[in-house]
Amino acid sequence: MSDETAAVEELPRAIARARYVRATPMKVRRVVELIKGRSAEEALAVLRFAPQSASDPVAKVLASAVANAENNLDLDPDTLWVSQAYVDEGPTLKRFRPRAQGRAYRIRKRTSHITVEVESRPKAEPKKAAAKSRKSSAKRSAS
Repeated sequence: MSDETAAVEELPRAIARARYVRATPMKVRRVVELIKGRSAEEALAVLRFAPQSASDPVAKVLASAVANAENNLDLDPDTLWVSQAYVDEGPTLKRFRPRAQGRAYRIRKRTSHITVEVESRPKAEPKKAAAKSRKSSAKRSAS
C-alpha cells in the first residue's frame, strides 16, 4: 500500500437501485445527467421541477439512496452529494403491431436499471482568506 492510497480517504457511500423501470434508457439518461455532482437536496429540487416523465423514478431512487445513507449508515442528509448516477439497459419487451396486408411490425418496449450513489462530504467551512479579499476589494473601490 503506497502513501497515495493511504492519503485518499474513502468517503462513506450509500447506493439505491431501481430495476426494470418501464422507461427507455436514453430518456432516463437525459434526466440523470441533470443531477450528477449536485447536493442531494438540490438534485431532488431539480427533479421535482423537471418536465420529463423519467424524473419521477429517478427522484424515487435518489430519495431511497438518501434514506439508505441516513438509516443504514447514520449519515447526515445535509452533507450528501450525488457521486455517481447511471442508467443501464434492462430487458426489452417485444410486442407486435398489426399493419396493412397481414404484416406485423415489432414494437420494442425498453426497460432501464437506474443506480444512484450518494456520498457524505464534510461541510465546507467559511474561508478566512475569502473574507479578507472581500474587505481589501471594498477598500479599493471606496478610494
